[in-house]
Amino acid sequence: MHSRNRNTLLGGAVLILALALGGPIFAHHSVQAQFDIHKTFTVSGTVAKVEWINPHSYLTVNVKDTDGKVQKWAFELGGPGALRRAGMSREDRGGLKPGDEVTASGLAAKDGSTTGFLQELKLADGRVFKFAADPNGN
Repeated sequence: MHSRNRNTLLGGAVLILALALGGPIFAHHSVQAQFDIHKTFTVSGTVAKVEWINPHSYLTVNVKDTDGKVQKWAFELGGPGALRRAGMSREDRGGLKPGDEVTASGLAAKDGSTTGFLQELKLADGRVFKFAADPNGN
């Protein structure tokens, strides 16, 4: 009986430890943790890279500053479901390819870096992909 209690106690301790250590593995950051939901910005440039990966995709845009120097802006996109709702798919990547002219609007990174959370992407051919509703719900 004493051995059975000890095994139950040990098993419970291992379960608690596994849950405590396993939590961060399943944790997912919120947009608000990394990006300022009250600060938006817009940049125009050319697509450098499109990475369609799970759980989030990424878009890198080359943007020329006022001195003509190129800065890389990295945008995090929503998950596959959000991209499909916006009209993009993994197969066609919205037709995006390196060199395409785009205007990207998003939430600014809290750390002041050249990164953002993409809310709207306008392509030179007139297509617009919206990844978030505007204040009017559109």
